[in-house]
Amino acid sequence: MPVAEIAPQLSVRFTEATLDYQDRRVWGDLSLEFDEPSFVAILGPNGSGKTSLLRVILGLTPLSSGGVEVLGEAPRRGNPGIGYVPQHQSFDQDLPLRGRDLVQLGIDGHRWGIGRPSSAARKRVAEVIEAVEATPYADAPIGRLSGGEQQRLRIAQAIVGDPRLLLCDEPLASLDLRYQQEITKLIGDWQRRTRRTVLFVTHDVNPILNLVDRVLFVVNGRWAAGTPDEVLTSERMSDLYGSHVDVLRVHGRILVVSDSTGSGFELEEPHHLPDIHDGPGPHARSAP
Repeated sequence: MPVAEIAPQLSVRFTEATLDYQDRRVWGDLSLEFDEPSFVAILGPNGSGKTSLLRVILGLTPLSSGGVEVLGEAPRRGNPGIGYVPQHQSFDQDLPLRGRDLVQLGIDGHRWGIGRPSSAARKRVAEVIEAVEATPYADAPIGRLSGGEQQRLRIAQAIVGDPRLLLCDEPLASLDLRYQQEITKLIGDWQRRTRRTVLFVTHDVNPILNLVDRVLFVVNGRWAAGTPDEVLTSERMSDLYGSHVDVLRVHGRILVVSDSTGSGFELEEPHHLPDIHDGPGPHARSAP
């Protein structure tokens, strides 16, 4: 008998979604889907609503109109099916919290009071810490670790609950090139191994370009979605920004050239041009 194909699971669906802030349209008429598995880069200039998109999915920010479905239900705070990796920010050096304790919060951080973790929880924490190669410093005070070491443990905290959807809000920011490569590999390896969905906001698409299935670009209240080859083109970018932009691929990296300056940049928030972040799943549709 032929083996039946398993239909892709829907991670997130936006339906004619609009987000306004006071009298400003952040983005509007957003209709797209992210299927499982996919690795999506969400891109756009500062203030274009990339982090707000994640906050809507997390149930922290309501839409102004339209709808959103997350893992088959309405967005809600504390959804255990979602893992979240924030932008790197250093902990206080004197914070009395070990790296292991931080990861443990990914299991029981929603509970009141201080409890004693079960043997199963301790085993799971140890397994995930080993998976992100943080065992040698897991018992050190979190504030005394380097930025890259702290971010490894944040990833462990985000995935310790085995989420179906992983949201990454500029996790490479403020990290040097070596740690950017290491963090990118950790998240990419997790996504390939689990076949789950990653939405990845970043200022520079190049470190994750080989991982990305889809791109979502948001700018000036408008958006475009599709594969990197569909969205990251001179024609599409010029249309979104309302001025001529050349998109070049040089030695495997994406660069842009703006007519307004006559100069070239890598796609990492060049002047008024976009920063690049995670995009949508296989069935995402572009705005007209």
